[in-house]
Amino acid sequence: MSAEEVVKEIKYEPFLDPADLYASNDLLLHQEDLTGLNLLMGFSGFSDAGQVVTQITDELLENLQGEPLAFFDIDQLLDYRSRRPRITFIEDHLADYQQPQLALYRMIDGLGQPFLFLTGNEPDLQWERFSLAVLGLVKRLDVNLVAWVHSIPMPVPHTRPIGVTVHGNRPDLIEGISSWRSTVQIPSAIGHVLEYRLQQAGRNVAGYAIHVPHYLADAQYPPAAVAGLEYLGAAATLMLPSERLREAGRDVERQIAEQVAASAEVQGVVRNLEKQFDDRAKSTPLRSLLADENDELPDADALGAAVEAYLATRDPEEQGGE
Repeated sequence: MSAEEVVKEIKYEPFLDPADLYASNDLLLHQEDLTGLNLLMGFSGFSDAGQVVTQITDELLENLQGEPLAFFDIDQLLDYRSRRPRITFIEDHLADYQQPQLALYRMIDGLGQPFLFLTGNEPDLQWERFSLAVLGLVKRLDVNLVAWVHSIPMPVPHTRPIGVTVHGNRPDLIEGISSWRSTVQIPSAIGHVLEYRLQQAGRNVAGYAIHVPHYLADAQYPPAAVAGLEYLGAAATLMLPSERLREAGRDVERQIAEQVAASAEVQGVVRNLEKQFDDRAKSTPLRSLLADENDELPDADALGAAVEAYLATRDPEEQGGE
């Protein structure tokens, strides 16, 4: 047996109880109204091109009713020297210390449907123990579907629809939607590891890597965050808020258009990206998870009506799990 095969045979057994990584409240302890929900996840710190995860997290926590169920012990998980928290110096004193957090929330969507949301700083340390802790929560609460989002810079133009690479073990959420298929080794994020462990455990999971134009990856790009919210909402049959981000996206797109118009060199780069995108789209046409039979994307009202109609066809017991 080769060294690689030996490593694959090793099953990680933590020296400490994974559940000791988080402190929970009474609601989680008694599991009231928590069983069979869908779980959304997003972690900042690895590759948050366009600040997609950051924007989605802010949008959900600021606009939806929610309460924390568990806080993870961030001091055990974060390397403060490599990712130093921000603090504001105001003339002669310090304020607004942005304390790192990693927490599990119970949220209520725009139609009154409950779901779980795990978000915060991606752990630097104890990935295996953290994964076992999350898997333990998923099993304990009999989570129906885990859907997570992250974003990656891609050589695509901002003038074309936002692309997405979908992965997981739900073919109905992947086939015909994923706009980039290949076999390649990549640096893993904690979301990848969690998805891998969830698949091994036979749990339903889907991951969405939102494509952000590489020349906008370092800036806040609201249209990509809107796409992430739409895909998460459609996968988990949730009505998630996006109107504020849509409006911000329109402003950003106007600014980008002005900057492109002012530079012939930038115009040339965008045209080349458009040609590459269009040539590829002709050879591999894609359907959208959100599009109708005419490939038209619904507005917020139409999407809400569609989700509400779908939920109305399901029995209350069915809505908890499948």
